[in-house]
Parts: sequence; structure tokens; C-alpha cells
Amino acid sequence: MDIKEIQNLIKFVAKSGASEVKLEMDDIKITIRTGGDDRGESTTYVQQIPMNQPLAQAVPAAAPLAESVHAEAPAASEDSKYITIKSPIIGTFYRKPSPDKPMFVEVGSSIGEGDVLCVIEAMKLFNEIESEVSGKIVKILVDDSSPVEFDQPLFLVDPS
Repeated sequence: MDIKEIQNLIKFVAKSGASEVKLEMDDIKITIRTGGDDRGESTTYVQQIPMNQPLAQAVPAAAPLAESVHAEAPAASEDSKYITIKSPIIGTFYRKPSPDKPMFVEVGSSIGEGDVLCVIEAMKLFNEIESEVSGKIVKILVDDSSPVEFDQPLFLVDPS
């Protein structure tokens, strides 16, 4: 392996975003490390952005904020007749048991107590989230494959 190949390898690793690459051949061992520690922190920050995004959008200026409060007050009273199903854990929300399977529930689906609504992955464990109420799914509040926090609303259910 000549110096040009090593330089090309370094450039490739830097562009790929990998923090460390080890290459061992017959008589050569190469370890390439980049500034991966800083990137790890930024990845954590990026995962937190979707959680804070609605808050940031709600506060662009003082006048629109007052209008949005009045506009959302009737919507909140409409939603008060629905039961909110919240996340019991922190993790990644999935609407399907696996990529090739159908969704657990859709808007308009009738559910009963004990029906599986979604799966939340936490630390490589997939936890089935079961309904504690019977009713009809009115709204799904989280996108598939999105991170969720503890006690974050996931579904709105009409109990009637």
C-alpha cells in the first residue's frame, strides 16, 4: 500500500463521517481516527430537535403567539372528549411489528383493551404498547420511526 492509497483512504473516512476505522493487512496495520467525539454530541442534539420543534414553531413572535393560543383553544376543547394514550417509556416509536408487516392500527380502527397499538424500541428491546381503553383511533400523534419521550401523547381515542 503506497502513500497515495493511504491519503485516499483518509479522505474517504473523513467524508464518510466514521469516527474510527481500523485496517489490517498482511504486514500493515492502519488506524484512522477523526473528530468523532464532537459528532456524537451533535447527533444527540439532532435527536432532541424533533422534541423541541413544536415549541420553537409556537414562539416566532408575540403577536402570532396570541393568535395561535386563541386558535388552538377550540381544538383543545374538541380533543378533551378523547382519551390520550401516552408513551410509558423513552424510545423509538414504530407503527408496525416489522417492516414487511401491516400497521398495528390506523385512524378509524376500533380497538379493545389489551390490543397492541405500537412498538417502542428502547435499548434494542421492542416493547409492545397495549391499549388500556376500548374505542376508535381518532388521531395518531407520532410519525413512524420517530423518537418519543416518556409520557408523550401517541394516540387520541374516542371511547364512545
